[in-house]
Amino acid sequence: SALACGSVEMSPTADPLPDAVIYAAFASFFILLIVAALALSKSNNKHSTKKAAPKPVEKKTFTSAEVAKHNTSEDLWIILKDKVYDISAYVEVHPGGDSILNNAGGDSTEGFFGLQHPERVYQMIEDYCIGDLVQTKKDT
Repeated sequence: SALACGSVEMSPTADPLPDAVIYAAFASFFILLIVAALALSKSNNKHSTKKAAPKPVEKKTFTSAEVAKHNTSEDLWIILKDKVYDISAYVEVHPGGDSILNNAGGDSTEGFFGLQHPERVYQMIEDYCIGDLVQTKKDT
């Protein structure tokens, strides 16, 4: 008998693969797909560009005593060159880990302006500015 182009003739003597082998092959393929998807998902999460957004707030003036009350990782204010910054939203994504807490509720000017921070940090911090530090008689 003549075969059409692209068709394959089945040999009458060839035994078909058992169903269990076919099911195992499909199952292995799908497991491999799931493992690959999970691996890709985890690698994408490691390099996440999750951006911490500051809370919008009307700028005010604060005393050092007021700033000092905000000294935890959940509620973190710092002073940089007589400006007050609420960096609470940034704590979890800070590349330097807990070092961000070194001057929690206080003046971080000296620690902030160092070689550890790239130039872009100096522009980024302005998004977190909530006001100015005012000096009181107690501060002088």
